[in-house]
Amino acid sequence: MGPTMAFFSISPLGEGESVSAAVARVVDLIEQSGLEYTTTAMGTIIEGKPKEVFDLLFQCHELMQSKYPRVTSKILIDHRQGKTDRLKTKIASLEQKLGYKIK
Repeated sequence: MGPTMAFFSISPLGEGESVSAAVARVVDLIEQSGLEYTTTAMGTIIEGKPKEVFDLLFQCHELMQSKYPRVTSKILIDHRQGKTDRLKTKIASLEQKLGYKIK
């Protein structure tokens, strides 16, 4: 199977306004996984083989659930056969069409 990208957001419920400490633990787990990823203010995109991506999503959810009694996750999966390094190439394609670097 070809590469899979997943955009996801995970956070504990009932922990107040700021969840950055909880999210930081998840981002650290993602960093340790060795998969390509990009973190934004609204979530994280990871890229890899489907099993690697799904296993990591499960690990992230388990980590959050081990610390907090209620956790919410939002996940969007994009799978495209024959394409690799899409975290970079999708942005490069967009910039090429626009004629400038995006922020």
